[in-house]
Amino acid sequence: MSKIADIAAAVEGGKVKLIEALVQEALDVGEDPSAILDEGMVAAMGVVGQKFQQNELFVPEMLVSAKTMKKGIEVLRPHLAKESLGKMGKIIIGTVAGDLHDIGKNLVALMFESAGFEVIDLGVDVSPKKFVDTLTENPDTKIVAASTLLTTTMKSLKDTVDAVHASGFKDKVSVMIGGAPVTQEYADEIGATAYTPDAGSAAAKAIELVS
Repeated sequence: MSKIADIAAAVEGGKVKLIEALVQEALDVGEDPSAILDEGMVAAMGVVGQKFQQNELFVPEMLVSAKTMKKGIEVLRPHLAKESLGKMGKIIIGTVAGDLHDIGKNLVALMFESAGFEVIDLGVDVSPKKFVDTLTENPDTKIVAASTLLTTTMKSLKDTVDAVHASGFKDKVSVMIGGAPVTQEYADEIGATAYTPDAGSAAAKAIELVS
C-alpha cells in the first residue's frame, strides 16, 4: 500500500492521531504534496461525503474525518503551492443573523476546504450587511453560503439573499443555502442559486457551480 493510500485510509477512518506522521512520512519519501492533498485527502473526503449521503456514516464520523484532514493539511501547507489550497476559488460562509448554531456550518466549511476552496468563515449570527461587506472586500468570491437551523430565522436567510442580489454581485456570485428547516421550494422562492440538504452534497454542488 502506498503512502498516499495510507493517508486516504487514515482520513476516511478518522485517524486523527496518525495523520500528521503519515503525511510527514509521505513527504520524506518524496511524494508530491499536491498528490498527497488531492489523491490522499480530498479523494478520501469525497468518499466520506458519499457514505454520509447514503447513511453509511453519520455527522460525528464525518466531523472526525474532516478534523483528520485539517490536521494533515497543517503538515502539508508549507509544502503546497498557494494556489492548490484555494484552487477552486473563495467561498464566504456563515450562519444567518439571529441563529447561533454552528456544527452544520462548520462541517460544510470543512467539506468546502477539502474540495479545494478557500473558505472565509464569518461564524454565527451574521447580518446581511456583514455578508455583503465581506463580499465587497473579496470581490473574487465565487459563492456565498448561508445557513440556519431555526424556522424563526428563515427570514434572515431571505434578507441575506436579497442583500447579496442588491449589492451588485448578483451575476458574479452564487448563493447557496441550507439548514434543517430549509427546502428546495424555499430556496426557489427566495431566489437562492442552490440548496443542499447536507455537507457532502454541499461540496459537490459548490464544485458544480464554479465549473
